[in-house]
Amino acid sequence: MHRKTKKILFSVGITLLLGGCSGMSTNTSHDSGKAKEVKTLPSGDTFISVQDYTGKGYSLANGKESDKIAEANKAQIDEATKKFFQEKYKTEVKVHNVVGAEDGATVFVESVGEPHFYTYAVVPIIEKENKIDIDKIWADDFQVQNAIKGGLYHMIFKEEFQQLDKYFDSLAAEGEITGKTKEALQNVGGYGFMTPYYLISTSKNDESIIPVYKLYLSNPKESVEKLKVAFDESKFSAENLTIGIQLFMKDKDAKPSEKIFNQVVKDVEEMKNIPRGSYGIVLNDNYIHRETSEGFKESSLERDYPDSIVKE
Repeated sequence: MHRKTKKILFSVGITLLLGGCSGMSTNTSHDSGKAKEVKTLPSGDTFISVQDYTGKGYSLANGKESDKIAEANKAQIDEATKKFFQEKYKTEVKVHNVVGAEDGATVFVESVGEPHFYTYAVVPIIEKENKIDIDKIWADDFQVQNAIKGGLYHMIFKEEFQQLDKYFDSLAAEGEITGKTKEALQNVGGYGFMTPYYLISTSKNDESIIPVYKLYLSNPKESVEKLKVAFDESKFSAENLTIGIQLFMKDKDAKPSEKIFNQVVKDVEEMKNIPRGSYGIVLNDNYIHRETSEGFKESSLERDYPDSIVKE
């Protein structure tokens, strides 16, 4: 992989931190090889209410010119991206958004059917020649595998995840919290199985899901029953499956509520029938950064690694 195309992956990938809870940082600094968040506060038109955010305004570094080239070749990018995922990952996808970056364009996609997930590919762009290099389309294999594995987890533990969904739906119905819009997930999500309230992430050390993943690639139409049988229970560790919960205050003027945050933490700790794994929880105010899709700020309340809620 060339250095320039790595920059494109870094632009997107730096936002995909540990379970995605504190999630998409506006900026990062580095010390001893570890990314650190530089948190920002809302100002002017930079931030928008999460209920209104669809991904419009999202941008990647130095992508102004490549964005124009990508837009002019959108049909070709769409076709090539679908072909790429079908051939390499045996998965049908639909393209939702193409965002220019330095020397390329990031293509945000959603799988069709199950396993359900969001991810992205990169199309190199030669700006000085005003053209795309469609034959060199690529994706970070770890990110795509993580996305598929998260979707497979949701398939084989559907009942447990339904309990989690019911909890957040009921919490939202009380009128004080909300999540990201479906359009935001489609257009700038890009990180595996995602709902408005949480995402699923697997560790590269998770050996329990590997047989399921291999079975899926060998037969994408394999039954859920056989996928469940393939799951290696003996190698499962809760630390290898992260469920990152990110909530927002529904009221545009409200600060993150410690009462609500503490209640969610307590509820997750006490619930018995939700998926096993390591849970991270973040409660933000109502605003999200237009260009980065980041909601985390200094005022956000967080319970995350290394103090995750572990459900064995």
